[in-house]
Formats: sequence, C-alpha cells, structure tokens
Amino acid sequence: MLWPPEIRRTPSRFRNPIGKYKVHRGPACIHCGQCADLCPMSVHHRFGKKMLAPKDELCLGPSCSEKEFYCFNRCPQGALRMVANPNLQALRDYRWPADLLLSTWQQAETGEAPQADIEYRLGNSGGGFDRLRLRLPSPEHKPFSMSENEEEVSTAVVLNRRSDGRPQVRIGVPFYGGGMSFGSVSINTMLSRARAAEAWDTFSCTGEGGYPDPLRRYDDHMITQVATGLFGVREETIQRVRIVEFKYAQGAKPGLGGHLLGDKVTPAVAKMREAVAGNSLFSPFPFHSVYSVEDHKKHVDWIKEINPRCLVSVKVSTPTDVDMVAVGSYYAGAHIIHLDGSYGGTGAAPDIAKKNIAMPIEYAIPKVHRFLSEEGIRDRITLIVSGGIRTAYDIAKAIALGADGAVIGTADMVALECIRCRNCESGQGCPRGIATTDPKLSNLVVVDWGSQRIINLYAAWRKQLVALLKLWGLKSIGELVGRTDFLNHLDYQQGEFEDDDIRPFLLRGNGRRGL
Repeated sequence: MLWPPEIRRTPSRFRNPIGKYKVHRGPACIHCGQCADLCPMSVHHRFGKKMLAPKDELCLGPSCSEKEFYCFNRCPQGALRMVANPNLQALRDYRWPADLLLSTWQQAETGEAPQADIEYRLGNSGGGFDRLRLRLPSPEHKPFSMSENEEEVSTAVVLNRRSDGRPQVRIGVPFYGGGMSFGSVSINTMLSRARAAEAWDTFSCTGEGGYPDPLRRYDDHMITQVATGLFGVREETIQRVRIVEFKYAQGAKPGLGGHLLGDKVTPAVAKMREAVAGNSLFSPFPFHSVYSVEDHKKHVDWIKEINPRCLVSVKVSTPTDVDMVAVGSYYAGAHIIHLDGSYGGTGAAPDIAKKNIAMPIEYAIPKVHRFLSEEGIRDRITLIVSGGIRTAYDIAKAIALGADGAVIGTADMVALECIRCRNCESGQGCPRGIATTDPKLSNLVVVDWGSQRIINLYAAWRKQLVALLKLWGLKSIGELVGRTDFLNHLDYQQGEFEDDDIRPFLLRGNGRRGL
C-alpha cells in the first residue's frame, strides 16, 4: 500500500462553496479577461467572450493586495469589488469559528495549509488550547527547508509498550479516529473515516453502536468499542480487530452514559443494536460490573482471552482523580489509556454537561503524565487524548503537555463540510448528510469523496507536524512528549508572543504557493 497516500484535490460537493470573501463583478465589466490572466488562484474564469461568476472560495483576500496580480487594482474598469462574506455571521461556534471551519475545508480540499489570511491554528473560545501558543526558535535559528526529505522525521507512535508478547501495533501518524457509532453518524461517514485510516496506517473506531458489515474489509484499521450499553457487542467482532476499547465514560457527558434519540433509531440501527426502531437508546453509567480495579481487570482479561492478538484501550473521562484512574487501568492490564476531556463529544450532549462536569483536557494531560512518571510506568503505557482536538497545532500542544497522541472526531466531520449546526441528535436534521440515519441524506456523502477529503486533511496536518518538529530540531514525534518548554500560556506570558505561524516555511519553494 502506498504510504504516504496520494493527495488529490477534492473540491466541495456543493455548487456554491462558502468562502471568507465575496467577489463582485459590476456592470462596468467589459469581459476583457485580464483578471483571469492575473489571478494565480483561478478565482476568475472566462468562457468564450464572457466572464463567469467568480469562485469566491479561492480568493486570498487582502493578503495579496501588495502583489502585482492583485486583480482589484488592475481591473481597467474598476469593476471588481471584494467584501467579507456576510454568510459567515451565521457560524458562531466559538470553538469552531468561521475561520477554523474554512481553513479545515481548504486543507481537506488541497492537503496543504491554507494560503489565504485565514486562521488555521486557533478558535475564539478564550480557553483550552486557544490559550496556548507554540514557542518556536528565533528566526536566525530556522535554517531548514520543507523541500528536504520529510521522511527524516518520524510521526509514528507505538501503541503497545507493555512487552507482554502481544503485537507491537504502530500507527503512522500521532492520531486516530474516535468512536462515532452507526446511528450517531451515517454508514457512509464511517466508511470514509475507515478508508482514510487505512490509507494513513492508523485507526478509526466503531463507537458503541456495533460493527456494521461494510466495515469488515477495514478490520486491521478498526477499533471496536465495548461500552456500558453493550450495544452490538459480539465475540465474533471482538476477535476481528487489533484494538478493543472499553468506554467507561465520555468527556462530553461523564456520569450520563450515551444517548441516541429515537428519531435516529432506524430499523437498520435497531437491528445492529438489537433494539426497537424508534425507541431512544441510553447507555447506563457506569459498568455495573466494575467497582474496583480488580473488577476492571476482569473486563480486560475477558477481552484478552477472546482475542489473544488484540490490544486493550480504556477510555475514561477526566474527573479530578483521573491520574489514579489511569494508574489503575495500567495495573488492570490496559495498553492504552484514552483520556476524553470536556470539550469534545457529540453534538447531542447537553451543554450543561459539556461545560461543567469533566476536567478540560489540557489540565488532565500533564496531571496524568506526571503521575504515571512518578509511578515509574510512563514508558509502559500509551497515553492518547481527545476532547477538542481541532488542528495540527492542538495535537502538537497535547503531545508537548505529555500525551503520546490524540484521538479526533469533529475535525473529520468538518473535513466532510460539517457547518456545526448542532442538529446531530436529529435523524433528518443534518443538512450535509454526515450525522444522519436517513438513507437519502446519507447518500450526500459519497465515500470516495469523503475518504479523500479526510486523507487530505491528515496530509496537511502531518506536514505541519513535521515542520514543527524540524523547527525544534526533533527527529520523532516521541521526542516532543512532555516538552512543555515548547509552550507559552497567555496567563503567564510577559509581553508579546512571537508568531507561531509556520506557513512561511511550508510555502517556501513550492511554486505558486509561495506567491
């Protein structure tokens, strides 16, 4: 299998993609075609003797105003005008503001960091990873070129560190796809994620809704989940995979269990979960068979007995004693501790739970990393984290805080052009066919298109991570673990931050991208 996978430009599936700017061509236009000749981004096109409507989503905006190809100044009739896209006012998610959505869509289309003046590193939440900045070397100590061989830097992560005779499972990038069940998302969405995971030699997760048959061909790149509701859990599916994950709690709603409202429980979903169509499904909290580390060990031993070649992951939320939970999971025999912080999770989770119960992941990571180190077992357990991972920068920050890698979910949905409308709990409420169980809406996501979009996003992220590691003089992603000296925090910084934008290094020497 080709690795890294081929990157192919994969435009929006909609006729009028959303851009940051609107380009207007007024009636004074004489259709001379000069703007089409000038623009390196192909915003303008001439068809015969007529100019077509501008492709707004490709416009770089004011960032190219000093360039000789700035079409707005060079139009002989002054017929061109640019304004901010008023439609962006409708996108008001502070963790996923308009710029972050647009930049993720662009990365999913091109496999590159966005060129225009669009923020691709941070949201507007004012907390979490948005209060952290990366500390990069001063300009005189940045001698590398991205044209050098990227393979000199390893982004691989080994998931089994116990030396227990089980397989040494390795992923090619320091992240994998989190649990999104059949029912919470469509089968086409699940297949898109699975195919992208296979291409990047990493994993995707079935979530707690069972293991749909179309995912069988991706067995070696799937994690199957055993959650408190035991929906669709069968020994046959446990035996097929290389990683089995116990989900004890979810960061978005710890103490509440899983929710799948009746509107999404179609006959197909009900059959998979052995339930009744139209009835809401709730996972209990917690596993009522687990009240001690010894009980926990029985669960882990059960999985290991059924599948002698699999690794066991334990997904927990982030209560104040999460460090003790992590140590207990290690002694129970887990290979992977998956911490799920409060920022992530389904769009159906109650806001009061997401915002007030679990510990934010940026606090939980160093707490657990430090405690595992003090116990002398940090190098024998893999610490994977989730809960608000949106960008390559978030992944780098999480690893610098002490994680080995990250789990992503919402970013995959945004790559498929999710607009964060928060109708995930409704069977027909997702206008883009992503988090839906309606067969007609599900077909809006074509698997070939969806998988390539996610493949491209991962490629853009990996390039950014490689660039950061090179700037820091590191040879592998493992050398970044716990390097808090590479981080600045808004609450403790004196004076101005240095800009941590790495686009100048990514774009250097890449032809038109350096214009």
